[in-house]
Amino acid sequence: MKKQELSVLETCFNKLIEALLEKKEESEEFIAKLSSEQSQFTRFNQAKVRQTGYVADGWIELTLIHNQRSNFRQFAFTGNWEVDWQVAYKALSELREELPLLPMDPYVVLPVGKNISREIHSGNLLAAEAVVPTVLEQVAELDFTGLYAGGVVIKAYGDSSGQKHWFATDSFTLDYSIFTTEGRAVKGILAGSDWNNEAYIAQINYEKKQLELLSHPAREVPRGQYKTYFAPAAVADLLAMLSWGGTSEADLQQGGSALALLWRKEKQLSPVFSLKENFRRGLMPRFNEWGEMAALELPLIERGVLVNTLVNSRTAKEYQKTSNAANGDESLRVPEVSVGNLGFEQILPSLDTGLYVSNLHYLNWSDRPTGRITGMTRYACFWVEGGEIVAPIENLRFDDSLYRFWGENLVDLTNYQEFIPEVGTYEGRQLGGSMVPGMLVEDFTYTL
Repeated sequence: MKKQELSVLETCFNKLIEALLEKKEESEEFIAKLSSEQSQFTRFNQAKVRQTGYVADGWIELTLIHNQRSNFRQFAFTGNWEVDWQVAYKALSELREELPLLPMDPYVVLPVGKNISREIHSGNLLAAEAVVPTVLEQVAELDFTGLYAGGVVIKAYGDSSGQKHWFATDSFTLDYSIFTTEGRAVKGILAGSDWNNEAYIAQINYEKKQLELLSHPAREVPRGQYKTYFAPAAVADLLAMLSWGGTSEADLQQGGSALALLWRKEKQLSPVFSLKENFRRGLMPRFNEWGEMAALELPLIERGVLVNTLVNSRTAKEYQKTSNAANGDESLRVPEVSVGNLGFEQILPSLDTGLYVSNLHYLNWSDRPTGRITGMTRYACFWVEGGEIVAPIENLRFDDSLYRFWGENLVDLTNYQEFIPEVGTYEGRQLGGSMVPGMLVEDFTYTL
């Protein structure tokens, strides 16, 4: 998006907030949140273009609060002031009529404070006409399937207390799989704000070597406990489970958190394991649904000990806690797991005999109070003997507790991290992702 186009959208949004301030009644409060993007989407199948197009989209969610009651409307945002204000004023009028009919909410959060921020992160993305030749040049002879999504994503906020935020970032993701003739696959993800063709070539070359290994006959591994190396993508999948009944203060208060044993100090994790939220990389906005600004860094687990949970203002009000500007779901937004001491060249020798797991899928809690997670291996997972990859494996189901694989059974973490982005596009391109190392674990439990 050109700077001029971006400026027009920002000006229109700010003007809309000012108009809402003029039209609101003295006893009313409002919150307006903008999500917008201009993105190039190109879908590949068998190293051919199956679908390509450009999407310009935007919508505003307007929440009106009065007398302990709240309701919201969503409507399209075009950047055309005359059109957008007409729709916004209609939404305001309808909300005003509906609010007296709704029940009171004792924990409704009113907009307060004077937080103001403006972040624009410019990148160096592929031009729309360069996406196809650049991506396919390296994989023309392969069974390559994937989705490229790139462009600018905008998040903005304004409310009746005067808080105002504007966040715009150039970013891309290339989420793909490369298949063998036997139907096995290597999965890859490339993401960032600057396209690096050398990094893409190096990644594809590495995955071609994995494809060769996948062509060997698969080995069936009987259920049991095996020493396992989890690549960063697999670690990110496990970490994501903490956003679903893990690091949330509300989940802890309501008895639904997998970290309750850690919270009560009945358990602790390995001193090798530390987790924090880190907004310093500018991957997504620091402001939440109420315009509150999160700290640049928030430690959650330090050397195996739970030191903070994610607390939003609604939870703080309900349970007399202090908010740390978590989002509405109290989920992880930009989690980072600290590195260990395991170098890349040491991974296979340190594993010696066991499983090399590149990716996981179908994860779920099997017993949340004890932190047990179940799921399956997927994509480029191998049996290793004597520090050498011997054969690919058939998919395995696992069931193990985070108190084991991040606790007493955690051998080490790699001395490097990888960024594993959010790649969802439902209702819009998702921002953020996990910065994680790989990890080596003793006696990981495979059940089928």
